[in-house]
Amino acid sequence: MFSIPNIVTALNMLSGVMAIILTFSGRLDLAPFAIFAGAIFDFFDGFLARKLGVSGELGKQLDSLADMITFGLAPGLMMLNVIVVSIYLEGPYYAMSFHEYAHFQLNNWINAVFHGVPNSMDASIKFLPFFGMIIPFFSMFRLAKFNIDERQSDSFIGLPTPLNTIFFCFFPLLLWVKFGHFYDGASFVSYILDPYVLSVVVIIMSLLLVSELHLFSLKFKQLGWKGNEIRYVFLILCSLFIGLFLVWSIPLIVILYLSFSLILQKSNSKEHEIQS
Repeated sequence: MFSIPNIVTALNMLSGVMAIILTFSGRLDLAPFAIFAGAIFDFFDGFLARKLGVSGELGKQLDSLADMITFGLAPGLMMLNVIVVSIYLEGPYYAMSFHEYAHFQLNNWINAVFHGVPNSMDASIKFLPFFGMIIPFFSMFRLAKFNIDERQSDSFIGLPTPLNTIFFCFFPLLLWVKFGHFYDGASFVSYILDPYVLSVVVIIMSLLLVSELHLFSLKFKQLGWKGNEIRYVFLILCSLFIGLFLVWSIPLIVILYLSFSLILQKSNSKEHEIQS
């Protein structure tokens, strides 16, 4: 039960719990990094299980349970807080730091919705943050589908929950980087962080989780170049993007992944037609 891969899976789960704690503490600047740690643990648990020859049904179930917390519940609550903050980007900032402001607005929202305390969150828009709960809703179905779908042994059908979550990490990090400067010539950023735009993005990305889109898997069965060419090229490009574009690299990496997958799928379809 307490094998090394299962312990690594548990660390993935604890990373998700930490992301949730940080989110409700207003630390939207740190919550994404807890999720990044969970993604690293998620990558290595399966790899270690295969290398150590301890793969089994227990590990598979533990992996899904951990993923539901780190890549389902955590990003949903994180986006709930992001939408809360995005509703009132114009202020009041006063002398608050970013995490103080995030916590301040989250408390305002909780008081308005759950305690009926009159404040600036009394408008009907106060219910918009609940759109974040769409993420764990569809993530649950995505994970369950993955467990029983035999077509997904070497590839994915539908957007993987870890990648979906990493995509959503872009928004709190952008809020943090641009805090206090949303209307200082950064109109493009203010459009991206519009609460209605964020809600639509949540819906679209969540639907991709349960789509029939065929995507290549990033999990390595062995570390050699042969058979992993597309994975290594993708990871090299990801490293370049991160170095060049920093926070903006996150959506670019997701777009790159989707593009690579579509090109690979088209190439495989042509090969299949030639062989037929």
